[in-house]
Amino acid sequence: MMPLTMMDTGETYRIKKIGGKEEVKKFLETLGFVVGGTVTVISDTGGNLIVNVKDSRIAIGRDMAAKIMV
Repeated sequence: MMPLTMMDTGETYRIKKIGGKEEVKKFLETLGFVVGGTVTVISDTGGNLIVNVKDSRIAIGRDMAAKIMV
């Protein structure tokens, strides 16, 4: 299990755990990051990640991405 920030661009991964405080978990859940779901890293630019989750492209900061374990 590793944080999303360490994953390769273009690869699809299954989310195994979401860390952080309860409000952070809820926020990520509303964006579509749920345990058991899949996420694809589209690009990693300037410390921010663009990911594809539930057929939507979402930009998240490196600190949020580090809380998503795949």
